[in-house]
Amino acid sequence: MTRIGILTGGGDCPGLNGVIRAVTLHARQTYGWEIVGIRNGFEGLYEEVYEDLTPARVQNVLPRGGTMLGSSNRANPFAYPVKLPDGRVEVHDVSSRCLANLAKLALHGLVIVGGDGTMSFGQKFIQRGATRIVGVPKTIDNDLEATDYTVGFQTAVEVVVQALERLHTTAESHERIMIVEVMGRYAGWIALTSGLAGGAHVVLIPEIDYDLDRIIDSFHRRHGRGVSYSIVVVAEGAKPKGGALAVATPGDATKQEKLGGAAQRLAEAISAKSEYEVRSTVLGHVQRGGAPCAFDRELATRFGVRAVEMIAEGKFGHVTGLENGKIVAVPIEKAVKKLKLIDPSGELVRAAKGIGIELGG
Repeated sequence: MTRIGILTGGGDCPGLNGVIRAVTLHARQTYGWEIVGIRNGFEGLYEEVYEDLTPARVQNVLPRGGTMLGSSNRANPFAYPVKLPDGRVEVHDVSSRCLANLAKLALHGLVIVGGDGTMSFGQKFIQRGATRIVGVPKTIDNDLEATDYTVGFQTAVEVVVQALERLHTTAESHERIMIVEVMGRYAGWIALTSGLAGGAHVVLIPEIDYDLDRIIDSFHRRHGRGVSYSIVVVAEGAKPKGGALAVATPGDATKQEKLGGAAQRLAEAISAKSEYEVRSTVLGHVQRGGAPCAFDRELATRFGVRAVEMIAEGKFGHVTGLENGKIVAVPIEKAVKKLKLIDPSGELVRAAKGIGIELGG
């Protein structure tokens, strides 16, 4: 019987189970194909850890966050940490073994669900002969050029907005500056979108380096109007003019650098130059967890169905994308060519400025 495979790579996010479910149902019920789930991203391909996916197995997973197949953001098959018999860990290129294991599976097609890292690995495998690959873009960061929205982004925004609504009341009660650090890495989509939807007064994004004095002046203006509190959303990748990123953990060949500390750095800088009472909150992985919102459930389903159709059509080397409301197939090169960043002179920034949000630059 014809069978296809699916894996979820990189960091988890709400909506991944919706993709797995849609791929399984469409492949099985429409085409009569079997579906092999590869565990923990490319780690499962290296270790040969698989499971069969059936309609019964996926019937209740749509509302669940995370991924039933597991994931790993350290399973880079081209720089893989291998534990040696003496206990030491060495970084090896294990892509040849992964390719051999993929050949043994004899799949009609492989669906890889992930962000820029996962898609770049997929592109490298295609270049090395594993051509029967299609992609589904997911990341809460929404930073892939191939699509208007990625699976997981809207749910992360909803989580941040709910947090901002709660922080508004406590900030007002204590007349404080509340700083909220959100994820997004080098792109400000979560910060600016949630800031607009959550009524933030200052939003700092990686695409616009901020001037501390401008931020403090905006607090002065609010206080001058009799408003004694402010909500600040700062992206983890935001940085002051002339300054560097706030890095919590440096990266290496096996993993990306981990950003963190932007909110605390900003809070300390504001306190040092003003008399305002400042508190900072880091939302962290709560943005990744929990049930996906309705938009992400729908998008995940549409992406999963299209991925199966791309395999049926022989349209390999492409990823699904949302473009002007329609699901399209986009060459995988576009997904990894560059990050999709906010245009500092674009409509989203103009909207923020139009309602008086201070962007710091």
